[in-house]
Amino acid sequence: MEVMPGYKQTEVGVIPEDWEVVSIGNAGQVLGGRQRSPHNVGEPCKYLRVANVFDGFLETEDVLEMPFTTAEKERFLLRHGDILLNEGQSIDLVGRSAIYRGIPDQCCFQNTLIRFRANRNTCVEFAQLVFQQYLRLGVFASIALQTTSIAHLGSGRFAVLKMPLPPLPEQKAIAKVLGNADALIETLEQLIAKKRILKQGAMQKLLTGKKRLPGFIKEWETRYLADVAPLQRGFDLPNSKLQQGPYPVVYSNGVLNHHAAFQVKGPGIVTGRSGTIGTVTFVEQDFWPHNTSLWVTTFKDNDPKFIFYLYARIGLERFATGTGVPTLNRNDVHSFKVRIPPTKAEQEAIAAILSTMDAEIALLEAQLAKYRQLKQGLMQKLLTGRIRLV
Repeated sequence: MEVMPGYKQTEVGVIPEDWEVVSIGNAGQVLGGRQRSPHNVGEPCKYLRVANVFDGFLETEDVLEMPFTTAEKERFLLRHGDILLNEGQSIDLVGRSAIYRGIPDQCCFQNTLIRFRANRNTCVEFAQLVFQQYLRLGVFASIALQTTSIAHLGSGRFAVLKMPLPPLPEQKAIAKVLGNADALIETLEQLIAKKRILKQGAMQKLLTGKKRLPGFIKEWETRYLADVAPLQRGFDLPNSKLQQGPYPVVYSNGVLNHHAAFQVKGPGIVTGRSGTIGTVTFVEQDFWPHNTSLWVTTFKDNDPKFIFYLYARIGLERFATGTGVPTLNRNDVHSFKVRIPPTKAEQEAIAAILSTMDAEIALLEAQLAKYRQLKQGLMQKLLTGRIRLV
């Protein structure tokens, strides 16, 4: 394979000629945490564990304590800028990492974590980006799977793993660019979360009659759900009979396939009968409700979109029975009483407001997905030197 001028082939791939390849242990100090034991002695000290470390952030609401001697505390006490990385327990958790920013104060770490403390030639934010990239590429998982029953990365195997290392100014420039991308993504995530909270508040007020829209004054009616929008079990469709086509097949947790035929004319509402309980799906077109679902057989002159929001607000999981595979009993749902507007016009007005809020959230979620994809592409190019920052 021919390498472009100014680049070289290395054990971590093709990188610029002025970049180095170093072991993680040479880029910083690697240390495994302290094991928790009933025989531990010393003064109680806060410590972080696997449950606190996620991909890119620390969850510090649930921090435990255990005894540390003075010498142990000096060895395992975290500093601002240390990276904590999950080394084991399960393959889904191995390799998740985050930078410790001093919260909580005076905190150590358990043996299920590895601490990386960058040296003077390594930008900690750049190292964290490399670790996140290795997590996504499955590098840590492939090493951890070499163990027996329980997946373990191990501080020794982590320390000898190779990583690319640009000159320090370029490391900082890469970290700054990708940090700006993360800030944009975080802003969008916060905005979406805020919009969802506002929508939940609107649903609570509009779907209970606590807030009435202008022009509607008639008293709401209390009725059984069986008299509003009754449910029926879906139809069998084995995978062997599935033929790709234009009609959505709606399972207990939403649309997962399309079929050449349909069973129900749209629009329709489908919810889980077994397995996933509580998810409510609105379908505009003709569709096939799977036998793992329940579907609304008639809307009895009610607005379908209003009924969708009504079912979504109820929380159908409250009617789930069984421990292994939860099942929704439609008779329990049918006997549940709800209050609804007496006119279809008021139902349509309420549904229109909530649909507008849903459309805003969907647009923001599409932007978020786009920015995440762009960031991943940019990250791949920056961490391999395919894009250079002056």
